[in-house]
Formats: sequence, structure tokens, C-alpha cells
Amino acid sequence: MKQAPSSVAQLDFVPAGPVTPSPADWRDVLFYQLLIDRFDNADQEPPAFDAEKTPRGRDREQAAVFQGGNLRGIIRRLDYLRDLGCTGLWISPPFKNRQDDPGSYHGYAIQDFLQIDPRFGTLEDLQKLTCEAHRRGMYVILDIVINHTGDVFQYEGEASRPFNEKEVYPFGHWHKISKEEKLQRDDALWPVELQDAECFTRHGAIGDLSKASEAEILDGDFFSLKDLNLGNPKALDAMIRSFKYWIGAADIDGYRMDTVNHVRPEHMAIFCNAIHEYARRIGKMHFLIFGEVVGDDALLQKYVGRNTPMEGDHQRYPLMDATLDFPLYARLDEVLKGQKTCGELRERYEGFRGYYRDFSEASRYFVTFVDNHDQSHRPFRRFLHPNQDWKLGVLATAFILFNMGIPCIYYGSEQGFDGGGDHDAFVRECMFGGKWGAFDTTGHHFFNNKHPLYQATAKLAAIRKAYPALRSGRQYFRDISGNGDDFGCPKDGKCTLAFSRVLDTEEVLLALNLDAAEREDFVLIDGTLHALGDTLVDLYNDHAPHKAELHRDRLCVKLKLPGHGLAVLARPRPDA
Repeated sequence: MKQAPSSVAQLDFVPAGPVTPSPADWRDVLFYQLLIDRFDNADQEPPAFDAEKTPRGRDREQAAVFQGGNLRGIIRRLDYLRDLGCTGLWISPPFKNRQDDPGSYHGYAIQDFLQIDPRFGTLEDLQKLTCEAHRRGMYVILDIVINHTGDVFQYEGEASRPFNEKEVYPFGHWHKISKEEKLQRDDALWPVELQDAECFTRHGAIGDLSKASEAEILDGDFFSLKDLNLGNPKALDAMIRSFKYWIGAADIDGYRMDTVNHVRPEHMAIFCNAIHEYARRIGKMHFLIFGEVVGDDALLQKYVGRNTPMEGDHQRYPLMDATLDFPLYARLDEVLKGQKTCGELRERYEGFRGYYRDFSEASRYFVTFVDNHDQSHRPFRRFLHPNQDWKLGVLATAFILFNMGIPCIYYGSEQGFDGGGDHDAFVRECMFGGKWGAFDTTGHHFFNNKHPLYQATAKLAAIRKAYPALRSGRQYFRDISGNGDDFGCPKDGKCTLAFSRVLDTEEVLLALNLDAAEREDFVLIDGTLHALGDTLVDLYNDHAPHKAELHRDRLCVKLKLPGHGLAVLARPRPDA
């Protein structure tokens, strides 16, 4: 195994092998997000989870320490993911974290930007993963961090300091594991160019994130993680070169950018432009960069969708390909559970018209999700916590897959994971068993392709793949009526939520019953695309036929949906 480079001056930017082209449109991809440490360990063969027989009980002390997942574990589950319908893998940072820190299992506390963490595997393992994924028609996205490093140094006199906007604290010493006088690869920070105190802001740690000032967010240490000074050209150059290197070395298809809010937009802009240019030079014309921008649509719009300066705002923002759709996440949970009306969703999407001239193209700019590894809006619980009704999980999956955006499934959601507790570790259960398994278990795996939620997800993904309208069409929420006379947006949360995706002459209608009881409603369809008496078939429920009816001069279909049931209607195809 070749020794990892220690300096960006040693990096070779010639791709290590054939370069896999980017997809023509990332909206055609269905992402699956996973944490390497919590997904699978290729060296273990635990028994399968049995809801009736598997004993319960796990040690709380195991929640936030390494469990043993590795890159080879992902490789052996690629067929499981392909059969689920996933065509893109978003994996947590695989880079080397402090080797003496058992709490860095998540990968976001990087100590060496030029090495794979040995607990996860090797460069060769990452290369094999991308190769095997590409062979199956799947793309690989790495989660990366340029805002901060791991806890790699101490301030003079103290390990940590409180944030002080006006003071740059004196550097103390690098964190060391080795007893050698000269810094070793487990010590300090690599590449070597970052071993300069001036590469860090050194204003101390952010206190309360919810109350932090802009200066604190931009220049404060992310708790114990040390904030990089990207205003120093040396630091920014090291980040650019390091992450250009991984694209060529492992044929990576995209990056998800962590903690974007904490990086000055002008520094992020330089980074993103450099990465995009390198990727295009080697043949990845649509290398995807999407960011964790936590905020409302007005903030997200500054990062995507425009290629012209914004009037009245002289700040240079990066032109990202997409952002995580936190505004949708903030609403969707309660709407799908009938706790809020779907009018909140309608208002959000109608607001898109004020941001994007081509309404349908707004779907390019959002990676949508209902679960993730942080659950920052409602810490700390998955969508199915505490309600374990897998049918409710199907509704959430259907909405995400058919809604505008690039959909993302969080690992375990297809198995009905329902974690929740007082720490983010409760939404980071082990798929492969480990000592922190889902459902309060240990030592049992959850790769069950017979699970009804897994099978429903696979069916929905196949429908999405077959109908272009569900990937790039315009979206319209549909009025409903219980009596066929009075149509409108439902005012009660326990309702039928319906919307259509329309592309050219094709309409696909999704209807979700957000009530646990059976509902029967009339749902409007597009009167310019259909005529009275036309037949639409239910793609999800054995192609059951539905006739277009006319009520109050409005074209509609009558749907009877079981509790937490759904229908997907479209015009029948000759080859169906």
C-alpha cells in the first residue's frame, strides 16, 4: 500500500484511472445517505433482526463511539441499495480523524485531509467502492468539511477558549499521540501546509449556536473543532488541492459541503469554482456540489439558481448546484402526520415563483429529505419516532421521491428505523448490528429486502425512474372535495394531500391519505391534458383504473384511499 502524501505539493492531479462522466441531470438520481461507521462491517455476519425474537437492551455508553462499519461493508451492500432503487451514495467523510478519539465515528473531525481513516479502510477500498458503484450505474458523493478540522491543537494555557471577536488567542501546542519529537501522521494536522497557527482563526469556541452572532458563526470554533482561517491563502489553497486530489484519486462524482453557514461566502465561492473547473477539465462536466445551508428560502436562493450578481447585495456567494432542502424539512414532518395543514407546503412552493424564473427548474437546486443524521430542526428523532406505522413511512418516502428536487433516503428509513432520544446518536443506529443497533438491539442486522417499507420504496423508485415528469416536471398542488362540489385546499390536517407533476403532455398525480381512517375524495386533474371519460391507472396499486369525471365544470378523479394509503395516477401507456 502506497504511503499517503503529506503535503499538497506532492499531490498528483492526473486521474488514477478512467473517469466516470457525470449524469446528464442529477434529478434522475435517487440518493441514499449513510454513515460509514453505522452502515455495515464486511468482517461480520450477524443474524438478522426478528421483531418477535430478538432480545432488547443496549449500552448507552456505546451510542457515540465507533461501532466498526467500514468501506468494504458498503461495497458488499451495493446490490441491496441498487435493488432498493438508489443510484447515488452520499457517504459520511471517510478521511482520517484523530485516532485517539472514539467519539469521532461520524468523520467530521478531520485530522488528516490526505488519508482515509484506517478504521474505515484504505484508499484502495474507496477506489473499489466507486468502481463497483459505477459498474452498477450508481454515483458516489463524499461529505467534506472545509470550515474546520478536528480538535488538533490547544490554546496557550487551556484546551479551549470562549469566543472573543476582538481577540486572537495565542496558539499553544499541537495535539500529539506519538512520543517522537518530530510530528508523526497521527499528530497535529495534515497536509503539512496547515501546520501553521495562522491557518486558524483562533477566536475561541462558539457558545450557544441558536444565539450566536454572525461573527461567532463565521470565526468561532465549532465546539471543540478548530475553525480554519480560509482568508489565509495558504489554508484555502490546501483545502482546494486536497479535495481536487480525491476526485481524481477515487473517481468521486460530487461533494456535499458541511457547515456552509459557517464559511464566508467569498471563500466558499473560490473553493466551489476551483473544484468545478478541475472536475470539468478531467471530464466530469456536471460534478455535483450541494451544501448544508440551514436557513429559509431567501438564504438558500443566494447559493443556487443564479449566475448574475444580486441587486443590492455585493457579497459574493458561491454558485452551488444545490442545497439541502431545510425549508421543506421544517414543514414536512408535521404536515404528513396531520398535525399541520398542507397549506403550509403550498405557500412554500408558490413562493418559488418569486425566486426562479423557470419554476420547474427550481427542482434542480434542492436535495430533499425527511430524515438525516442531525435532525437539527426537531432534535433528536427520526420521522417514525415514536409512531412505528410503516405505512406512514411510505407516505414520507412517496412525497420525497415524487416532489420537486433530488430525493435522498437516510439509511435505515427503508427498514422503519424509529430512533429518538436526547442525543444525535439516537438517529445514528447501526444497520449491521454492532452494540448500538436499531430498536434497542445489539448484534443483529437490518438488511431485510422483504420489509414492506423496503419493497414499497423500491416500487416507488421504479415508478419515478419510468416517468420523466416525476423527475423534472412542473409541480401543482391539487384541490380536493369530499362531495364533488366544493373544491379547495384542505383546511384540516387529516386530509388527502395531492399534487401533480406535469411535463409536456404527461401528468402524474400523487394522492396521500394523511388520516389513519379511510377517505374518499374527488381530486382535480389537468383539464387541458385529459378529457371527460379518460382512464387513468394507479401505478402503485396494480394499475387500477379511474375515470375522469366532470364536477362543477372541473375535471377530477374520485379516489378511495385506505388509512395512510396512496395512489399514483397516470395515463396508461401502450407498453404497460
